[in-house]
Amino acid sequence: MRPHVRSHETSHPGAMSLDQPVRFVKHQTVTRDAFLGGRLTLSQPRTGFRAGLDSVLLGAAVRAGTSRLLDLGAGVGTAGLVALALGLAEQADLVERDPPTLDLARANIEANGFARSANALGLDIAAKAAERRAAGLADNAYDVVIANPPFFGAGQGTLAPEASRAAARHMGLSELDLWVRRAAGSARAGGTAIFVYPAHGLATLLGAFEQRFGAIVILPLSPRPGEVASRILVRGIKGSRAPLTLLASRAMHGTEGHGFAPDFDAIFRGAAVLDW
Repeated sequence: MRPHVRSHETSHPGAMSLDQPVRFVKHQTVTRDAFLGGRLTLSQPRTGFRAGLDSVLLGAAVRAGTSRLLDLGAGVGTAGLVALALGLAEQADLVERDPPTLDLARANIEANGFARSANALGLDIAAKAAERRAAGLADNAYDVVIANPPFFGAGQGTLAPEASRAAARHMGLSELDLWVRRAAGSARAGGTAIFVYPAHGLATLLGAFEQRFGAIVILPLSPRPGEVASRILVRGIKGSRAPLTLLASRAMHGTEGHGFAPDFDAIFRGAAVLDW
């Protein structure tokens, strides 16, 4: 699922904003796309993994009043910057392991005026404790941890041709557990983790969440009313023992046409947050 964004592609490097990393500008591989009705303009690769609806919904799902936010596997920073742009979080750390993508995340922080409230950390999710500390990633420190982890387990789906896209969208079951474990280790006591994931992976994701979080809430998202859910948002609280809540599925589109349902349209225009 991808949002309808206004693409600001340019035909030559000289027309691009100076905030573009040199390695991208030189090869003309970056587009500048507007999100939240123009409140955010993000540079991202022309090909490979690009931010979509999942990232916007993830950022809009953060609860208001969040002091410290962590975005694991942040890509170009979409979800974390959405949360900042909507005023849901005060500070955000964006963790990304791919150096070119990390450059774009840093450029997006600067270009959107978040230099004082966001940091992009170059780090692999699997990094050892000493590496995490050296990169600036603290344990037991964040009010909310968000993640849009890779989608496919081994043997599922078709590997993307671009290496960065393949890495961003494929993982085994043990790796998914690692993402949840890292979220739990980064969240403070009573902190929240929020993941967006394909519905077919709910059992695996829920199994990892139940080992580390309580008060779990599952929000299924379907393309249209009456259709099977294609995405899920899962939220849990570190240290809680409250039972699980399964919410009613929400349809992102109406029964006809291509437009979004009013509540989702408001989110993608930057006029509302995800209330769940």
